[in-house]
Amino acid sequence: MLLPAKAECKAVSTSQSCPACSKRIIDRYFLQALDQFWHQDCLKCGCCECRLGEVGDSFYTKGNMILCKRDYLRLFGRAGHCAACCKVIPAYQLVMKARDNVYHMDCFACQECSSRFCVGDKFFLSGNRLLCSQDYDSLLYHTEHHSSFSSLPSSPDSQD
Repeated sequence: MLLPAKAECKAVSTSQSCPACSKRIIDRYFLQALDQFWHQDCLKCGCCECRLGEVGDSFYTKGNMILCKRDYLRLFGRAGHCAACCKVIPAYQLVMKARDNVYHMDCFACQECSSRFCVGDKFFLSGNRLLCSQDYDSLLYHTEHHSSFSSLPSSPDSQD
């Protein structure tokens, strides 16, 4: 398992050269990553070129590439499939989970009435279907109501 590396911001001067631009680091603040010192503007993602010091304190390396979390997951993460729409979910995308099911954020909704769930909302899984409280209660009522009719003894045939 590959763990993210850390980039530390230092406030001490150094006579080191930046591995990205080869210029001496004389800035008051610089980054230390991969046992080297970097200008804050020079430690960038190899794909999107975002400044890694601005997007967090971690980054990923693969081969000779330094990557932000999003690009690392996009390139090397595993994609999954949404349990509601069955479309691919890219590895870098935020998801919602319920048991073993994974959903796009937009697909995390009641599969009966389509109302979307918010943080803290109660939801139910019936089979592999997401249901809101109201639709789950309705399903239970119909199931119990149907079961009570089917369990009634059949009337005897009249034989005269």
